[in-house]
Amino acid sequence: MKRVFSTYRRVLWTYARWAPTLIVLATIVFVPLGLVHAITIHAEIGSLDIESGLRVFAAATAIAALVATGLLGEVFYTGAVAISLTHPHGDRPPSLREIARTIKYRQLIAIDLLYGAIVAIGLVLLVAPGVAAFVWFGLAAPVVEIERRGVRAAFARSVQLVHRSFWVVLAVLVPIEILGSTLTGLTTALAHDLLGETLLSKWLADTLANVAFTPFYAVAAVLLTVDLIHRTEGAGPALHSKPVRA
Repeated sequence: MKRVFSTYRRVLWTYARWAPTLIVLATIVFVPLGLVHAITIHAEIGSLDIESGLRVFAAATAIAALVATGLLGEVFYTGAVAISLTHPHGDRPPSLREIARTIKYRQLIAIDLLYGAIVAIGLVLLVAPGVAAFVWFGLAAPVVEIERRGVRAAFARSVQLVHRSFWVVLAVLVPIEILGSTLTGLTTALAHDLLGETLLSKWLADTLANVAFTPFYAVAAVLLTVDLIHRTEGAGPALHSKPVRA
């Protein structure tokens, strides 16, 4: 538990130091993706004219879609944060422009989509496999940017890093994800009260919740990745202590 509490303290400290940059990056990522998630939530599966058996399948598909789109963007954003915190750039971390030029777009988008789909399917079929997949593959995005690996290699490396610290990673990432989802639900309910149950209210709520809270998840994933690389290899990337400059 000492490692878990230590990681939480470092996440809070890092968030406090990097808040402006983290929020700017989150805004760039989650304003458009918030619309995608809002459209998914806004879809009324129950209104479809289908038989009861098909309705159950449709409901399960909807749950998978909600989970997948809920994770959509978190992975990509985590990769961007990994560049910010660890990019080997002398004593000066990279600027936002340099992050935009450096980021491995194709690999992160592929991991984003695959990771969300795997976790969603695992949760729908049986909860435990979904949670396990969330933990085992949760460090793939930071690995892509920190170690410059491809999609397959990043998933395999995530499993390797998590192998001896599964419960630590679970105890850090899962509560943050649950809190983030809860915050999104509360923000959505508040937006409904103020603006009604509209696509705009869902978009606004989802975007605000992600901009405010996803940085905690991303910072935690990056810190865990750096720590586990050091534990596995005996050496690894250094963390920048100062925020980026735009």
